[in-house]
Amino acid sequence: MVKRIVLPLLVCFSIIAALISGCGSAEDKTTGSNESKAYKIGVVLDISGKSSSLGVPERNTVEMMVDEINKNGGINGTQLEVTILDTKSNETEAALAAKKLIQQDVLAIIGASTSGSTMAMVESAENAGVPLISCAASINIVEPLDQRRWIFKTAQSDSLVAAKIVEYLKANGMTKVAFMSVNSAYGDSGRVEFEKAAAASGIEIVVQEKFEQEDTIMTSQLTNVKKHEPQAVIAWAIPPAASSLTANYRQMAVDAPLIHSHGIGNQTFIDLAGEAADGVIFPIGKLLVAGILPEDDPQKSLLTEYTEQYEAKYGPPNPFGGYAWDAVQLVVNAIEKAGPDREKIRTELENTKNFAGVTGVFNMSPEDHNGLAQTDLVLVEIKDGKWQIVE
Repeated sequence: MVKRIVLPLLVCFSIIAALISGCGSAEDKTTGSNESKAYKIGVVLDISGKSSSLGVPERNTVEMMVDEINKNGGINGTQLEVTILDTKSNETEAALAAKKLIQQDVLAIIGASTSGSTMAMVESAENAGVPLISCAASINIVEPLDQRRWIFKTAQSDSLVAAKIVEYLKANGMTKVAFMSVNSAYGDSGRVEFEKAAAASGIEIVVQEKFEQEDTIMTSQLTNVKKHEPQAVIAWAIPPAASSLTANYRQMAVDAPLIHSHGIGNQTFIDLAGEAADGVIFPIGKLLVAGILPEDDPQKSLLTEYTEQYEAKYGPPNPFGGYAWDAVQLVVNAIEKAGPDREKIRTELENTKNFAGVTGVFNMSPEDHNGLAQTDLVLVEIKDGKWQIVE
């Protein structure tokens, strides 16, 4: 039986990697066993390009886990073989990678890192009947459910994050806000979900602005935001754009709290934004504040273990690597029970109950292919470049 993975602090990694020619120019990296009877899964991540701050910790986590699984005997005595492909933060590359993995008869696919890259893979996975477990946020990845029978995800849905932000706004008497978002599937989905949550709670969005992921100057958008005098500004983006927006925000002295989405939950955001990051508030899973969680928290032990294991090899972990940890473990748990049968693996994923992962406690069902709740989120504020729980 495969137990929850606990790596030693000073683990010796032996990864067998091979470059294999294939569709597009995606990086093809095979990790694990070369035995023909190995259980094969595919991983598609945004390892390079504009979304690499998400994909790199996810790749690191996958490699770390696969090595340990195989050293512990694999899954029910069968080794695990994982092929990792790089989308280069390009949706076309993501689509090609998914098709390539399906042709290789993988049992499941993990990825991608971003909502846009994942959405480019959904149709192929659905049509081929291959379980796809995304590490991205958009609720559109798993809904509508009648069109997403084979699709699951581990990142908190933007609907949960929007609800958490609205709860904070209401508690602090903020009823008029501005909304700024990156021009991407992630930003667009976040905007729609925040609009729903705000409307249901009587919060008015007085102005909306968009920017591109490559933008470094957002002064025109911020000038318009500032003119409307919002009580708070909600930003939905990932680094580097999220960091540039934050730096511009401080330079223009916008007199309102800046509240980000969970897309900034990594050290890259702070490194790029510098001192401007101080004071930013955002909802995120509990990993960033694992050290100050109560001992009886159901995730405490795992979060501490994962932090120590990852840090020993790569440096400080972040929730994006956690999304990958959860995805790999969910697939391993499903294969352990179902064997090499895609349909049975899908059914086991859908029946996941009370699985305490890095991101939260998962309870999936035919009506919910994410399985997380608002209680799996905490509000975090950046102070002096460090993560602190908002009391």
